[in-house]
Amino acid sequence: MSGNENTDRDQPVTGQGQRQPILLLPAAVTALCVVLIAIEALRAWILNPQSDLVLVTWLAFFPYRLIDPGAVEGGALPIVWTSFTHAFLHGGWDHLLLNVVWLAIFGTPIANRYGGGPMLIVFFAGAAMGAFAFAATTLPEPQILIGASGGIAGLTGAAVRFIFQPPVIAVDPETGERRILGRRLATIGDVLRSPSARFFSIVWLVLNGIVPLLPALTGMDIEIAWQAHIGGFLAGFLLVPLFERRR
Repeated sequence: MSGNENTDRDQPVTGQGQRQPILLLPAAVTALCVVLIAIEALRAWILNPQSDLVLVTWLAFFPYRLIDPGAVEGGALPIVWTSFTHAFLHGGWDHLLLNVVWLAIFGTPIANRYGGGPMLIVFFAGAAMGAFAFAATTLPEPQILIGASGGIAGLTGAAVRFIFQPPVIAVDPETGERRILGRRLATIGDVLRSPSARFFSIVWLVLNGIVPLLPALTGMDIEIAWQAHIGGFLAGFLLVPLFERRR
């Protein structure tokens, strides 16, 4: 056989018959986006107002249940699961689409690095910590929390720990070939020393922290669960090293 045949076998397969993925999102991120969109479609196009109210009652997060269990149907027990399920409800298509885009951006690096399961754990941990922060800052006012923002903030906080770090490069001692191995997980000190990571984290936290001041400054009533954003971000930021040890 001639050497040309071996050379041809080493060439990448290209051409019209090769299938390319339409979406470069990990399966877990895609599935979560589909679920969020499907639930919003169900609420918008299938459920009547009464049925939608029942759905919100049993899935949205009402921290006031802890103070007066009789004020909301189901009592205090739904606090257990609504700390997570509130992430599946949104206040309209604009709210949902913004969260889906943010989920795709920051859920993808987490799923690629650790896998779909850890990505979902970080998401739900961020949602739960966001709900806790929301309850701690709104009680005894009877307010409601919906939206995936806390969970997505958790993914954002986790991603900040490595996406701004320089790539780790290995060099083959025989051929001199350079290969990118990935990015190492930064310590908290590394994040503070990295200009990009530090700038992103500070801006993100400050923008959310000034939300409660906006009504006084602008005269507008802005309904943003800033507490859930900050709580979720810190949860992901601190939780992600647990998954790094498994890599």
